[in-house]
Amino acid sequence: MKTVTSKKKALRLAGVAVVVGSLLAACSGTGKDDDATKDNAKDLKYAVITHSGPGDAFWDRVKSGAEKAGEDYGVEIKYSADPDPAQQSQLIDSAVADKYNGIVVSMANPDGLEDAIKKAVAAGIPVVTINSGVDRFKEFGAITHIGQTETIAGEAVGERLKADGAKNAICVIQEAGNVGLEERCKAVAETFGGKISNLQVDGTDDSAVQATITSKLQTDKSIDTVLTLGGQYAIDAVGSVEESGSSAKVATFDLSEDVIKNIQDGKITFAVDQQPYVQGFLGVTTLYLKDVNGNDVGGGQPVNSGPAFITKDNADEVLKFAANGTR
Repeated sequence: MKTVTSKKKALRLAGVAVVVGSLLAACSGTGKDDDATKDNAKDLKYAVITHSGPGDAFWDRVKSGAEKAGEDYGVEIKYSADPDPAQQSQLIDSAVADKYNGIVVSMANPDGLEDAIKKAVAAGIPVVTINSGVDRFKEFGAITHIGQTETIAGEAVGERLKADGAKNAICVIQEAGNVGLEERCKAVAETFGGKISNLQVDGTDDSAVQATITSKLQTDKSIDTVLTLGGQYAIDAVGSVEESGSSAKVATFDLSEDVIKNIQDGKITFAVDQQPYVQGFLGVTTLYLKDVNGNDVGGGQPVNSGPAFITKDNADEVLKFAANGTR
C-alpha cells in the first residue's frame, strides 16, 4: 500500500506530466503550430470567479496566476469574486449571458453553485473548478479540478504534527460552511493520533480571530499546537500565543511573505502551500488548451497544485517568490 506521502507525490507528478505533455502538443519546432494557435486564440475570453472577499493575499495570487496566463496566451481574463454563493452564482450566470468561452470557478459551497454551473455546462461553456470542490466537479460537468486534495494534505499535516510530538491541537476554521476547510481539519484528525478540536472564528475580523484564539489558549493550558487554515490567521495565532503566554506551536495551511518570515524566525513551524498562483494559471491554461488544441488536461481527473511544505529548510528560497506575489 502506498503511504500518504507517496500518493501525494504520484498524483502531483502525474498532474504536472499531463500539463507539460499538453503544452508540448500545442507547439512544435516548426513554428507553424504556434501561428495556428495564435489565430485560434483570437478573441477568446475567460471568466475567473472565486468565493473570496476583498484584501485576501491568497486570492490575490490566484488572480495573478490567471492574469499572467491570459497575458501569456493573449486572451481576455475577467476576474470577479464574492463570498456569498448566491452572488457568485449570479457572476456565473452573467458570464454565460456574456458568452465567455470558459469559466474558472472555486466551489467553497458546491450546493449553492450547482444550478449555475450546470447551466453553464448545458450552454456549452467549459468549466474548470479550482481550490474547492474536488469531490463534486465531475457531478456538475466540469472538465477538471485544479487544487489541493484536502484529504491528502490534511493527512500529511496530521502525520507531521504527530512526528513533532504534538498531543493537543486546535484547528482554526475562519469561514463557516466552507467544505474545504472542514475537510482539512477532519483529515488532520485522522492521522494526528492526539486530541484535536475545531475552533470557529470570524475570518473577516483579524482582531476577533486573535481574541478568540487567545481566549482558548488561556482556558486550556494543555493546548500545544494551533493549526490555522490560512496564512493571515497564522499571524493572528502567533499574536495569540504571545499574548496568552502559551507555549503552543503554530502551524498553518497557506502562506504569505509574513508567514515565511515567521517561519524563518521560528514562530511558525511550517506552512502547507497549495500554490494558489498555480491554480489560477493552470485554470486558464486548461481552458486555453481545450480551445486551441482540443486538449483534456487531467484526463478527467483532478490536477494537484499541492501540498508543498515550507519550513526553515526552504523558507529562504520561497521568500523571493512570495515577495513577488506569486507564492
